[in-house]
Amino acid sequence: MRVIGIIAEFNPFHKGHEYLMQRAREEVNDPRAIVMAVMSGPFVQRGTPSVLPKNIRAKQALMCGADVVIELPFTFACAPSERFAAGAVEMLFRTGVVTDIAFGIDSEDPELIKLIADTDPDDDVIKKCLSDGMSFPAARAEGIVAAVASHSILDADKETSLRNALRQPNSILAADYLRAIKEVGADSRFKVHMIPRKEGYSATSSREIYLAHDSVSALCDPISELIPDKALAVMLSGLSCRKYSFPDTDLFASDLINDVRRFDISHTAYMGDGLDGFISNTFASLREQDYKSLRKALQTKHFTMPRIGRALSSLAVGQKEEYIKEEKHPRYIRILGFNREGRYCLKIMSKCARLPILSNCSDAKEHYASDPALKAQFLLDINAQEVQGRYLSIIPGSQWSEAPIKTK
Repeated sequence: MRVIGIIAEFNPFHKGHEYLMQRAREEVNDPRAIVMAVMSGPFVQRGTPSVLPKNIRAKQALMCGADVVIELPFTFACAPSERFAAGAVEMLFRTGVVTDIAFGIDSEDPELIKLIADTDPDDDVIKKCLSDGMSFPAARAEGIVAAVASHSILDADKETSLRNALRQPNSILAADYLRAIKEVGADSRFKVHMIPRKEGYSATSSREIYLAHDSVSALCDPISELIPDKALAVMLSGLSCRKYSFPDTDLFASDLINDVRRFDISHTAYMGDGLDGFISNTFASLREQDYKSLRKALQTKHFTMPRIGRALSSLAVGQKEEYIKEEKHPRYIRILGFNREGRYCLKIMSKCARLPILSNCSDAKEHYASDPALKAQFLLDINAQEVQGRYLSIIPGSQWSEAPIKTK
């Protein structure tokens, strides 16, 4: 049985995701290969709540090509690319059933991604770039270019291609996947498939359209070109039945401002390097409390918006800096949904997985006493969903009665 691991956020699910799963099955030459997606939960890597609930996104994926969807815990989902990749790859590895891993790249040259993955950036160059005011991602890119140039001949065309790849967040993430595969020891088990992305479809474009509307009737036409029909039906049905609402981003901004003004934020995850002071000073003088004004006030060349977002989301959820320094591994596999083929895969996984498998929230409680690390990680996930639920009009505590999504 071939089981293809896919790492995604589906924020929201769009035609590019559907294309990735189709191409992955073609790559393994098995149209019946199982696709297992490990998906971010209530928060995503850029440091914001996802625009749709995780059960809706999981159902979208299952209706459009996935067979099993599992959840990436908050501490890895809302994290820099290295931590995001490490957590997701390790989780797929510890299922015990994944044979292949597929991910999209922004380059037509997979060898370029391998080169980035195999190159340790020049630390001295990074330090100099940071002192010159560069953001860390930009400084890291310069460090990689310098390291490649020091070990091989880097002609103008190759340097241009390398720099173009390093400007693409998805290329950096792809390289981090390759590093994580080696670090976890999965390079002898996983067959890697790097699939060039199809132009015209992106989560950013889909998300911008989604957030620009506040009614089902107004949303349907403009977003239908980007989202598969079955995924769109899941989204519109959920909105129409009031299972959730469009995100109240202004409420999210107001809550963040109140939290910063009320609490000591210095020990919150990702608040180091003076970010806590910058945020506190910015919020102290902020008059408008809407989301647009908040983002505008926080823009600075010293910190990227995703870094700021991850720090603020960690504050909202209760994640401390000490925790992310100590916790490096996923502690369980949370099942979000499956179809008929996925059910068979899960039966096999139940015998060979090297992490506890959780189908419901109550399953986690059985491990609390014997596994404090599992408890700590799971409670962060519980907090994350309650925080997100406030902005999506989801009934508090409803996650405790939710079962995995099951489709045909």
